[in-house]
Amino acid sequence: MDSENGQSTMKKGGFKACMFVLVLTSLENIGFVANMSSLVLYFHLVMQFDLSTSANTLTNFLGSTFLLSILGGFISDTYFNRLYTCLVFGMLEVLGLLLLFIQANSHKLQPDPCNKSSCVKGGEEVMFYCTIILLSLGAGGVKGSVAALGADQFDQKDAKAAKALASYFNSYQFSTTVGSIIGVTIVVWVAMNKGWHWGFLIGLITTSIGVVVLALGKPFYCLQPQGTSPLVKISQVVVAAFRNRNVALPENANDLYEIDDEDAISHTSQFRLLDKAASVREGTDPLPWKVCTVTQVEEVKILIRMLPIILSTIIMNTCMAQMQTYSVLQGYFMNTHLGSFKIPSASIPVIPLIFMSILLPVYEFLFVPFARRITGHPTGITQLQRVGIGLVLSIISMSIAGVIEVKRRHQALKDPLRPISLFWLSFQYAVFGIADMFTVIGLMEFFYREAPKWMRSLSTSFALLSLSFGYFLSTAFVNLVDAVTKKVTPSKQGWLETPDLNHNKLELFYWFLAILSLLNFFNYLFWASWYKYKSDVKDTETQIKVTMRGTSVVAAED
Repeated sequence: MDSENGQSTMKKGGFKACMFVLVLTSLENIGFVANMSSLVLYFHLVMQFDLSTSANTLTNFLGSTFLLSILGGFISDTYFNRLYTCLVFGMLEVLGLLLLFIQANSHKLQPDPCNKSSCVKGGEEVMFYCTIILLSLGAGGVKGSVAALGADQFDQKDAKAAKALASYFNSYQFSTTVGSIIGVTIVVWVAMNKGWHWGFLIGLITTSIGVVVLALGKPFYCLQPQGTSPLVKISQVVVAAFRNRNVALPENANDLYEIDDEDAISHTSQFRLLDKAASVREGTDPLPWKVCTVTQVEEVKILIRMLPIILSTIIMNTCMAQMQTYSVLQGYFMNTHLGSFKIPSASIPVIPLIFMSILLPVYEFLFVPFARRITGHPTGITQLQRVGIGLVLSIISMSIAGVIEVKRRHQALKDPLRPISLFWLSFQYAVFGIADMFTVIGLMEFFYREAPKWMRSLSTSFALLSLSFGYFLSTAFVNLVDAVTKKVTPSKQGWLETPDLNHNKLELFYWFLAILSLLNFFNYLFWASWYKYKSDVKDTETQIKVTMRGTSVVAAED
């Protein structure tokens, strides 16, 4: 009890508050990940798209979803708090799932077969694309704000809370994995055996419950105050730097404009042109749009340093897109029986998810403490090292995928009645699942920790922005590879052009992505070694101050 007003006080934040976030994450991913796995078949079998159009429609849908996470992050940083942003976009996602259920349940809203790449037209086309847009907008907005809402429950200034933050991101990945396992097994099986509409109905119900649970946690959350728009903050630095372009920079960086702030960031020598924004003209007041603090300038520098990291992970996410498209289509033409039980091909992603559900606790409770004793780093290894491991594993996964496709097609052409087992795909899925475990959460933690306080939702969604570009690039690569190989191959057919997967050259496409991923990995190594962590800058500055203070004391004693 409070000694003065007699009212009970409740400690906010921490893992107690995060539990509501993690419940939403699990329940929302049940439907979302099931759709990621099975929608390519729904587009092909129900909406009557051909193979390439089905794959491209799904990658465009997922690319749009993760791109719109930027909108969710921007709104939660600027206009709503992160809780209200999650709730608003969560309701839009529920509405999209409702429309998807209605269309899957009504044959009148589904097209008849035709010989075109897409058979949807008229009212059924309008409803289909309205549904896809609502799903993209709702899911993107939720994913762009919910991770940061959970991370806000820990005070980074506290050493124990800083370690707890790393554990939170691992827990976030684990809750996503649990929901995904349910989605790609139970929901996908129901959709493909009992009816597509029943599968979509399960996703509708679980997402609705998740949104309600998130709302019930409001009394427990630490809600961050709203700040200035990130675009305004960035624009102020650019405008001030341009206005002061003729002002000479001081020889000592300590002469640049700064205010007393416990969250102040130390000056770095990179992108010195922006330092002009913190240069004060003689006889002028340090007003916004004319002069910025060193901290504000350094925050913009951090964002610039992040850009190459984002770009260096796009190729890996292009590889990930194949796991939701062509790998699922491969499974559709393989032996899907396990004894007398027939496994839906769209459920094969459960293999990497099971690996992740086992390895995440191993990573958190065994690897991190062990690595921490060796490296002295609070999280065992740095976030960028974690991402690098994931990039290497993605190269291996694409190489394996090419080998398995050669075996699958060879057997299919030799004896169509005896295809190889679906479980041959488990090798590429398992390796890529581990790669995803390292990379995606490593990126989210990296962007949250390094970002300015006023744009942590937007920054966290940068990891999803990389996913978005990866899916869009997958669509572009499919079209480009078809266009180029159609001209250079003796058969005058593109690698991915024919409707029959057995007469395509999918393995060459996989190996093309593996080679591209290898080249991209060397590019990533350069930018990761060039990046300067915000904490490293602070530690260096502190060490300099301590050394200078010690030197002054010695001089005084002398």
